[in-house]
Amino acid sequence: MTLVALGASYPCVMGGPVIRAVDPRIFSLRYFTHCMACSFCKDSCCDHGVDVDLGNVARLKALPAAFKARVGVPESQWFTAGVTEDSEFAGAAHRRTAVVDGACVFRDRAGRGCLIHGWALEQGIDYHSIKPLVSTLFPLTFEQGALVPSDEAADGTLVCSGQGPSLYQGARAELLYYFGPGLLAELDAMADG
Repeated sequence: MTLVALGASYPCVMGGPVIRAVDPRIFSLRYFTHCMACSFCKDSCCDHGVDVDLGNVARLKALPAAFKARVGVPESQWFTAGVTEDSEFAGAAHRRTAVVDGACVFRDRAGRGCLIHGWALEQGIDYHSIKPLVSTLFPLTFEQGALVPSDEAADGTLVCSGQGPSLYQGARAELLYYFGPGLLAELDAMADG
């Protein structure tokens, strides 16, 4: 993987990660961005758990009983055992969501998509406040200070790979929210160049 250094460091509004470089493949790899309009993936990107910073874990656990009932799995089973220290995450640590019956515990089994995202929209809550950063940026991710394609996007196993806008264009609004207009200005210049 060849990385391009950015002209500045861009910290996430959540306190981590800090983006200092970019993998230029984010401008050429493509995917179907309209997740809820997809009729072919069967939410396959939710087959795995996701890393969640500890502050976000606490916010999820603090959601009301109606959310917990919708998850349908006891709160004690929402996350795998143990905490992973990781300086790229807010609070320098994370936990991972559990996989239940072949999918993330927070996948909406009665419908489609992410229960967290759906709950936030229904309740008029900004989903950024409760949905994990890694989920929101997908199929982009971060690794050692670099903005990179997720493994599935990079190796072509992401079921919706190959059609639609670039990974960058698909996640542009989320990058603006988390990292600000300075990062977007640099990335827009790279995308246009």
